[in-house]
Amino acid sequence: MRDQFVISRVVRVAAGVFAPGHLGELTQVVPFELVDAVLAETGRVQHRLRELPSRVGVYFLLAMCLFPEVGYRLVWDKMTSALAGLPAVASPTAKALRDLRRRVGAAPMRALFEVVCGPLAQPVTPGVRFGRYRTVSFDGCSSLKVPDTGRNRAWLDRLAHGGYTG
Repeated sequence: MRDQFVISRVVRVAAGVFAPGHLGELTQVVPFELVDAVLAETGRVQHRLRELPSRVGVYFLLAMCLFPEVGYRLVWDKMTSALAGLPAVASPTAKALRDLRRRVGAAPMRALFEVVCGPLAQPVTPGVRFGRYRTVSFDGCSSLKVPDTGRNRAWLDRLAHGGYTG
C-alpha cells in the first residue's frame, strides 16, 4: 500500500448573506476584498442589506461572461450549484437578476477590469512585446469592417506595420 498525502488549503469566502453566488474559482482570481473596494470606489455598494448584494452582482456579471449562451437563471444556477442545500442561497427570478445587473452597472466592471487587466506572460517571454507595445490577438471574424473609401485607404496605407486590402 502506498503512502497517502493530504493536501489542504484555506479558501476565504464571505460569510452570511454575502456568501451566496460566489464562484470559488472566480473568488480566487478576483477576491471579494477587491470587488468590495471597486464597488466602494464607484459608489455602487447597496444602500440596504439585500439577498442579492452588489458584490454578488459583480460575480454574476463575471459569470455571465463565462456562460454567454444561457439566460440569467441558468447562469445563476451554474454559479450557485456548489452551494446547493444551503438554506441561505437565494433563488432569484430573472427579473431580480436583471435588476441586480442594472443596479451594479458598468462602472464597477470597468474599474475591476482596469485593476486586473494585463498580460499573463512575463515581459521577457518571446513574442509578448513588439517594441514598446504589448502584442494582442483578436478573432478576425469579429473585427470591425472599414468601408473602401479613398479617405480610409489613405489613412490605413500610412500605417507602418499594417496593410490594407481593398
